[in-house]
Amino acid sequence: MLFFDNDYSEGAHKKVLEHLVKTNMEQLPGYGEDHYCQSAKEKIRRACGCPEADIFFLVGGTQTNQIVISAMLKPYEGVIAAETGHISIHEAGAIEISGHKVLELAHKEGKLSAETLKSYLRTFYEDENCEHRVFPGMVYISHPTEYGTLYTKGELKELSAVCSEYHIPLYMDGARLGYGLAAEGTDVTLPDVAECCDVFYIGGTKAGALCGEAVVFPRGNMPLHFMTMVKQRGALLAKGRLLGVQFDALFTDDLYFEISRNALRTAKMLKKVFREKGYELYLESPTNQIFVVLENKKLKELEKEVKMSFWEKKDGCHTVVRFATSWATRMEDVYKLAVLL
Repeated sequence: MLFFDNDYSEGAHKKVLEHLVKTNMEQLPGYGEDHYCQSAKEKIRRACGCPEADIFFLVGGTQTNQIVISAMLKPYEGVIAAETGHISIHEAGAIEISGHKVLELAHKEGKLSAETLKSYLRTFYEDENCEHRVFPGMVYISHPTEYGTLYTKGELKELSAVCSEYHIPLYMDGARLGYGLAAEGTDVTLPDVAECCDVFYIGGTKAGALCGEAVVFPRGNMPLHFMTMVKQRGALLAKGRLLGVQFDALFTDDLYFEISRNALRTAKMLKKVFREKGYELYLESPTNQIFVVLENKKLKELEKEVKMSFWEKKDGCHTVVRFATSWATRMEDVYKLAVLL
């Protein structure tokens, strides 16, 4: 069986595992107070160009989104997101169960535009009955998006400017941030993300770690008593070292970015294969998620030997499916898939 259904099926990069094994028997303080967590935070601050950044390690993406969003919103506020946003469609109401509404806006290939955002906010505050509605309290985006597309530096700056005008924070879901930053042609760097966003997270689960996400408040703007709120939600690890040790390895010698490039190299080859064999790409994704239109008959045939993700029905005879590569995808598996296609 060939596995292209997601980018987190494998365990962890060998250097991450080696660091975990090497430090395994050390007696360390709990709750992220150990020196490996502190070392990882300092390395991330340097990579972001933010010496004053507050950083907190959490286990997974849905947990991170729920905690960050609920910690930063007032009880009467909701979070703006593209209607395709992960928090809108793939997190089982995790935001709503915390008491906050997801305010969905139209998108273009997964991206939220500054124009759409500003139009919504302007119209909201022009409404004389806005006091009877859920107030927009922050903006959520992901980079890459659910469609594997990327914001440009200019687009991020425009979104940031609108958020600043309306005094609401801009939050970036970075579950696949490594793949976005390593993509060919992008003009966005980690310091750019830190400059434009009020909070973001660096994903580890999908980029070489067993688990873990690093939440970054770039201007030392972590909400008061954030750790207490994390613990209230059952998300504070006594063995916080588990996350710190992994990020300490990922941010040593640019490992995080180097292993992300493997996903992009294999995805590029896979896209070439699809094109050469006459398959229709649903859209152009510069990252590790490839969306392909398959005839339903061909899809049933491939499913016997290939794992991929259903995305949506295109029509009665065709289905859009997602093929995802990862930091661990082998080029030989791409070649094997090419034979099946």
